[in-house]
Amino acid sequence: MSDSVCAVVVTYSRKNLLMECLEVLQRQTRPIQGIYLIDNASTDGTPELLLEKGYIIELPPQNLEEPWEKESSIKNLRNGKEIKLHYVRMYENTGGAGGFCEGVKRGYERGYDWLWLIDDDIIPIEITLENITAKIKAFDINKIGFLFSKVLWTDKIPNIMNIPAVKPIVNGIPFNFYEEKDFLLVESASFVSLLIRKEVIQAAGLSKKEFFIWADDVEYTLRIAKNGFLGLYVTDSIVTHKTKTNYFDAQVYN
Repeated sequence: MSDSVCAVVVTYSRKNLLMECLEVLQRQTRPIQGIYLIDNASTDGTPELLLEKGYIIELPPQNLEEPWEKESSIKNLRNGKEIKLHYVRMYENTGGAGGFCEGVKRGYERGYDWLWLIDDDIIPIEITLENITAKIKAFDINKIGFLFSKVLWTDKIPNIMNIPAVKPIVNGIPFNFYEEKDFLLVESASFVSLLIRKEVIQAAGLSKKEFFIWADDVEYTLRIAKNGFLGLYVTDSIVTHKTKTNYFDAQVYN
C-alpha cells in the first residue's frame, strides 16, 4: 500500500511508555509517514524528554490558551526515511476522547490517507502495521471502515478491555466469513491500534470529544458501521496494551 499513514498518539503524563511507543513506531516494517502526537498538558516532564530525545525542536510556551502545534522530522529507524512529527501541546487535559478528536481532525486536514490511532501505553511489534495494511489488499477498500489489531496484555494473554464486540451478522455478512484471510468482522473497537481511512472520516465525521475518556471509541466505530462500512479485526496484527492489570483472572484459561 503506497498511501500515506499517520499515527495519532495521545499521551498524558506517561513519558517512559510514550518513548517506548514512539521508538517502535519508528521501526515499522511498513513505514509511517507522519505522527500526530497529542500531549494532553502532561505534568511529568514529557515535553522536556521529547526535546532531549530529539522528537521535538523546542518546548511549548507556558500558559497556553489554545492548542500549540510544532512540526519536526524524525527518521524511520529501518530505512532512514523521513517521518513528520506534529507535536500538539493541549492547553488542558481533554482526555483520550479530546486528544483523539484533535489528532484525527488535524491529520485529516493535513491530507494523510490513513490515520492509525494509538494510545501512549500501546506497544506495537515491528510488523503490526505491515500485517494490518496487508488486509487492505485482500478486500474491497471502499467497504472498509476501520481495521483493528489484536490486543494482548504483557503476559501475552488477550487484554480483556480491548476485545472488540462481535455479532453473528455484521452489515449482512457473517462475522467469520473471511476468517481464512486472518480477519473477522466487528462493528465496534477501541482506539488502541485502529486504522481509519480519510474517506470514512469524511462520511462519518469525527469522534466525540465530550466523552472525555470512556466510550468515544465504541460510539465512533459503531457510527462508522451504521454508515455501511465494515470493521476488520486483524488477528495477526499484534500490539501489547500495558495497562496496570488485565482486569480478569487468567486462570480461566488454565
